[in-house]
Amino acid sequence: MTCSEFVELVTAYLEGDLDADTEARFVEHMALCDGCERYLDQFRVTIGELGALPAETLSQPARTELLTAFRHWRAD
Repeated sequence: MTCSEFVELVTAYLEGDLDADTEARFVEHMALCDGCERYLDQFRVTIGELGALPAETLSQPARTELLTAFRHWRAD
């Protein structure tokens, strides 16, 4: 797995949507690539921080749009 493929699969991994083979390759890549491991950690922190925002800070439509954008984001 390349770093670009890893980045594209982060959201699916966190949501538990990867098939067993892809998840194994994802975890293997993360174990070998410090940069991707840090990227995943930063992604988790970002999700945690956004989830901790008071509801009035980010409207439900904005939150949904942001999550959709992350879900469909692809590395260039």
